[in-house]
Amino acid sequence: MYPEALLVPSNESNTMTNPILKNNLFIEAAFSRPTPRPPVWMMRQAGRFMPQYWEIKNKYSFLEMCKTPEIAADVTMLPVDLLGIDAAILFSDILVTAEAMGGNLSFTQGVGPKFANPIRSKEAIDRLETDVVHKLDFVAGAIRIVQERLSGSIPLIGFAGAPFTVMSYLVEGGSSKDFKLTKLMLHNHPELAHKLLSKIAEVTVQYLNLQIAAGVNAIQLFDSWAMALSWNDYKEFSHRYLVEIIAKLNRKNIPIISFCKGSSVFAPLMAEAKPDVVSIDWNADLLDIKKRLPQGIAVQGNLDPHVLYADKPIIKKYIHQLFEHMQGENGFIFNLGHGIMPDIPFDHVKYAIDVVKTYTN
Repeated sequence: MYPEALLVPSNESNTMTNPILKNNLFIEAAFSRPTPRPPVWMMRQAGRFMPQYWEIKNKYSFLEMCKTPEIAADVTMLPVDLLGIDAAILFSDILVTAEAMGGNLSFTQGVGPKFANPIRSKEAIDRLETDVVHKLDFVAGAIRIVQERLSGSIPLIGFAGAPFTVMSYLVEGGSSKDFKLTKLMLHNHPELAHKLLSKIAEVTVQYLNLQIAAGVNAIQLFDSWAMALSWNDYKEFSHRYLVEIIAKLNRKNIPIISFCKGSSVFAPLMAEAKPDVVSIDWNADLLDIKKRLPQGIAVQGNLDPHVLYADKPIIKKYIHQLFEHMQGENGFIFNLGHGIMPDIPFDHVKYAIDVVKTYTN
């Protein structure tokens, strides 16, 4: 069995806005304290694999969903009501900060995000605003509504895109397979890259502190495209800004999770930014990573999301193997190594969460 522990409330900084948490497993594990079992939530747990998500999505555009607090709250609550996870994550998008700064953002079904005004020159960077947190009040509104609905049942995770990932969307004008234009800026014009990254980091700090003030119980930073970077480029163009952001957050009793694609490689650097949790992709041995991180840093992960396509006995086998491997380790949050794919069967996701919640050894 995992070590037993009293679920002592550890979200004191939000007691003015949030009730004491009834299910505190996630917060306790994030701070590397003993828990009766590992908590479970999944990246993209409120998303396209859910029929109930499409019932909402078919009525509104994606940005309307993000920018309407009541709708964002409705989507946020879907996995709470239907999956029984141990932590909710706010429904939003990592690019709302880039749009607030001046990016002309749109989403097209089957294409994804597009910026009509890519940022590729000093003049374009200079035009980007940083005094924009007021434009993101809709996120604070959604947080307050979700916390009213949760009534302290489980924690709520807020999030933002890390500067390098947000930069890549702005420079490329959307998603990219090779990040050619972004890397050209890094290598040919590093001074422009740093100017842009500094502006994004400044807004990200304001944005995350807005979320903390509105009542989130935890924060996750998503550096979704960090795997495009070499080790040295990651240090210069990603890591240094994560260090800056995490140091400036109002993080008392608010655990900070750092996630990137490539975390199995970059985990030692990620830990140097002093998050509370490092979220690990599925390429690594999770216990090996945990033992190489500084004491007191928790790990999150790291089931390959493709396992959820498999038959249910196989899903159970893989989850049990991971749990047996992590047996006795404090500071372990069960999650996927990346997000749920949109065509994974809903009942497979629900089954996986039930397996986690009923695991004994």
